[in-house]
Amino acid sequence: MSMIFEQSFARSLDALVAQAVPGQPFEAWTFDDTRSRRDAERRLKEKGVEARIRSAYKPLLFVFLEDIDLSGVERIEIRYPVHANAPANRFRLEAYPLAAMVGDATIDFVAREDDGFFYEVVLTRAGQTETLQVMAPNRVHVDAVGETNVSPTGWIRHAGEPTGQRLETDYEQLFGAAIDAVAAHDWGAEEPYFEELNIRAAYPAADEPLPVGDEVVSLREALHEDFYFSLLEFFQKKSGRPLGDRGLKPGQIVPEIVSSQGEISIRIETRALTTGFLDGRDQAIDTASEPLAAGQVAQLLTDIGGKEFQARSRSGRQLSARYVAGSDAAVMISGGQHPNETTGIVGALRAARTLSKREGAHFTISPLENPDGYAIHQRLRADNPRHMHHAARYTALGDDLEYRTAENSGRHLNEKEIRFKAQDLSGAQLHVNLHGYPSHEWTRPLSGYVPRNFAMWTLPKGFFLIVRHHQGWTEQAESLLDKVTRHLSAIPALLDYNNRQIALYEIHAGETGFRIINGFPCLSSVDDRHTVPMTLITEYPDETIYGDDFVTGHTAQMETVLSAYAAWQELVGDTVA
Repeated sequence: MSMIFEQSFARSLDALVAQAVPGQPFEAWTFDDTRSRRDAERRLKEKGVEARIRSAYKPLLFVFLEDIDLSGVERIEIRYPVHANAPANRFRLEAYPLAAMVGDATIDFVAREDDGFFYEVVLTRAGQTETLQVMAPNRVHVDAVGETNVSPTGWIRHAGEPTGQRLETDYEQLFGAAIDAVAAHDWGAEEPYFEELNIRAAYPAADEPLPVGDEVVSLREALHEDFYFSLLEFFQKKSGRPLGDRGLKPGQIVPEIVSSQGEISIRIETRALTTGFLDGRDQAIDTASEPLAAGQVAQLLTDIGGKEFQARSRSGRQLSARYVAGSDAAVMISGGQHPNETTGIVGALRAARTLSKREGAHFTISPLENPDGYAIHQRLRADNPRHMHHAARYTALGDDLEYRTAENSGRHLNEKEIRFKAQDLSGAQLHVNLHGYPSHEWTRPLSGYVPRNFAMWTLPKGFFLIVRHHQGWTEQAESLLDKVTRHLSAIPALLDYNNRQIALYEIHAGETGFRIINGFPCLSSVDDRHTVPMTLITEYPDETIYGDDFVTGHTAQMETVLSAYAAWQELVGDTVA
């Protein structure tokens, strides 16, 4: 263990109260939850100061939650700014999920021609219109990797001031100091630079659920995402790689953002890799309501039978897989490449259990390809079960398993060996690779708000499918998508679920860019990077879901595997399903 940086910070709300002058009212915008902001207003009033403290994070949404009376409102028009240094829909995205929270009123988003950091809200009630201006304080800045961002910031405006000035909040100070400390450290020249880089931050903000799907306003979750991806980008730049490169192997980056009663602090240190898993309860797999314990995954895999084959992760954790030989056309099934995407792990096991009873079944099953990431997910879920925890997305090397090849892995083939063995054993030409993505909004508020290189994933948009195939396999890809989506469209409520999410997505983000096949969004493209000629990837919005929603998710994953397997037999197999 080696200490890199440690610091505590004064709370912005406390400073506003201490510095306020009786009789001088003001407005301020800070990164605090509603209860904390109301408490600060109460303390200010006791001091003789009338103040309104607003949310610097998603300010338009909070104005509707806290100030705007929608009684009798029939129509809402939101005129939002478009800034040259931000995506055109950035401020439209920042209003999400407002369109689902305005009752029967129609809502329209209209881009303004100017880029001032405010919204114009036009409310129509009984034929009368009312126009409000809602400030959205932002700053244009260059980050640690040289990119220009337009990011939310704190702000203060005293009575009589037309605009006010930036208030660098505790939230921003904590983030900036931590990034600077990592950037200033000597990491050497060879990847990986560390085993675990641990960033433990304490911040006094409660999560605030919204009455829309799995949506929640979480300043701590947003801070985790900003830390994780900003540090990945820093090490990408240090290594000479382009931003977004998933082959970077810096080591395991783990932000742990915990709640506090008022303390604001950061501690950054390097640690040794862990090697075990947290204990968990066993569940009936068909009705599992949360991610499975690693021990149960191993036992369920053993129960499937067939021939075991293995690989080892960087930490030394064992990856187990099974090969069931038969007369059908072989199919590879995998889950857990990104182990915070948890429905695929359960869905893969459920599908394999069903297929193992089929005469002639021929498949490999590798349900947990990234056990080091799964261990991090278990660890982080213990404190914040409803957070996305993208620190668990990549391996202990810090890379995306998909992008590790025999050529670029050096001495670190590790987990990727399980896929090469699966293909060698089975000769499969179809790989069904089960994935998920955030079930609620994903943001990076201090780095431009929209997650860089992941903009298409910032809002949920239903269950969708991706096919990547070699040149010459287009016909099979199209047929596979048609057959699988026809099967999925018969699942009760799944199409309605998709339609609801897509409709809300399109209001706040614009067109999805997908083709709709039998009611399901799909993407298909030629990609010779995979060694298997056909890869079907599922994307279920599953990060942070539990209970019945989790069951629905892993059932959809299972049905996709089963339908893809049956379709593959019709397309290229020797037997007919």
